[in-house]
Amino acid sequence: MAVIGFIEAIKQALMEEMERDPNVFVMGEDVKLGAFGATRGLFEKFGAARVRNTPISEAGFAGAGIGAAMAGMRPVVEIEFASFFYCCYDQVCNQAAKLRYMSGGQARLPLTFRALYGAAGSAAAQHSEVVYPQFLGIPGLKVVVPSGAAEVKGLLKAAIRDDNPVLVFEHARLGFTVGEVPEGEYVLPLGRGAVKREGSDATIVAIGAMVPKALTVAEEFAKDGISLEVWDPQTLVPLDEDGLLAAVAKTGRVVIADEGHLRGGASGDLAAIIIDKGFDYLNAPIKRVAALDVPIPFSPPLENYVLPDEGKIKAAVQEILA
Repeated sequence: MAVIGFIEAIKQALMEEMERDPNVFVMGEDVKLGAFGATRGLFEKFGAARVRNTPISEAGFAGAGIGAAMAGMRPVVEIEFASFFYCCYDQVCNQAAKLRYMSGGQARLPLTFRALYGAAGSAAAQHSEVVYPQFLGIPGLKVVVPSGAAEVKGLLKAAIRDDNPVLVFEHARLGFTVGEVPEGEYVLPLGRGAVKREGSDATIVAIGAMVPKALTVAEEFAKDGISLEVWDPQTLVPLDEDGLLAAVAKTGRVVIADEGHLRGGASGDLAAIIIDKGFDYLNAPIKRVAALDVPIPFSPPLENYVLPDEGKIKAAVQEILA
């Protein structure tokens, strides 16, 4: 397998899907330039008709993407920072999520939203937020949170091919990582989680950028003879509940790690599912490791204090093993 960067994996997915299907096109702010690198070079290959720079108006171009999808195209709409979803919340949640249902299936919505999320280091409150929990309760949307290069390529390709609106959240810090990516046709199904490390003593359910941190913690515990399972949901909607419960049943102890806020976050949703459907598997209380319920600070020491990290995951694991 080739070792490539997270950004390169996104670019490969976009390039391959645009080559495969002439209805796929990219739109958003700075996509011609490729501000973060993922769309760089697409304009030169596919031209202005399929790589469309937009004004700084998320409400406008999100709505245009919805219309294009209903007309038979497969737009990939880039929301430069996930916090900017607030500017087009009505379009995404009140239009894209509902129109297929309200039309009795007559209108398809093959629409993908890509967005950079999470703390990248002193980007401050308006550019560091984890917003995918706010879409989990909106029926009609699929929510994808890749954890590495292979995952983002396979899941993004699946999202583009899906006939429903899919939100793909790409963590800013993962943009600096590399990973092995299978060559050739490579698509990961939506709604299927993955065991990233086998273990028997406790399970860490880690979302997105928390997966590499969880794997680091598991390596540390292994030196002391403690075996940790790391399970990655990969998509939060649809959620692989069977995979989640199997990972819980295997060890009986669970830590859920997510960079989203503790209150109202994805970690609480996963914990509720485990308690509702897998309570008898548990040998200890579920522990959640998440960001504190404050805006993400600009100050580096305060940012580190607010965010979950390997030390906080380790402490949670030690608590449920005690």
